[in-house]
Amino acid sequence: MKIINLGQSNSIFNQFISEIRNIDTQNDRMRFRKNCERLGEIFAYEISKTFNYQPKAITTPLGTANMLLTNEQPVLSTILRAGLTLHQGLLNYFDNADNALVSAFRKHRDDGSFIIESEYIASPNLENRIVILSDPMLASGASIVKIIELLLKKGTPKKIHIVALIASKEGIEFVKRNLPKDTTLWVGAIDNELTPESYIVPGLGDAGDLAYGIKE
Repeated sequence: MKIINLGQSNSIFNQFISEIRNIDTQNDRMRFRKNCERLGEIFAYEISKTFNYQPKAITTPLGTANMLLTNEQPVLSTILRAGLTLHQGLLNYFDNADNALVSAFRKHRDDGSFIIESEYIASPNLENRIVILSDPMLASGASIVKIIELLLKKGTPKKIHIVALIASKEGIEFVKRNLPKDTTLWVGAIDNELTPESYIVPGLGDAGDLAYGIKE
């Protein structure tokens, strides 16, 4: 698996990552959502560099411009509800993309462990398509692997990209073991610690609650 950490480069990207982490800035839900959307746009721009491009003549009011353009439109997938803001950023750039929406939640057991359950999936045929799956937090990696397994029932993609704002080292190792080797993982930051409850430290907290409010 190829791992690309955009946070390792000096850019405005890290300003947005720092704000979604900052406990004071997090009090502004609109800003939190907007920053996640901005980060999604930056990821989309970087991922677009991996697509195939062909020359095309574009007619302007004063002549013809020869441009290199792509005719590839990906399928954008996300996990409800936390992934919606990040998904929107990707969709802002890949504005003609098809979309696949999937539900996933943790079903906790009495011993403190959990399994990932999914009750809803709406997806086009994925055969030979570029699939970009976004989820703000790659913690244990179990949700990502579960969703990819469900999506693969809709066809075999040409390429799978995973986008996460923050990932844990443990979660990265888990997805590396359980996903196709040619998958590319795009992250904004990688944190070392994962709690027994599978929360990333320092992380940023619960992305879904920060964006949309606390759930019961």
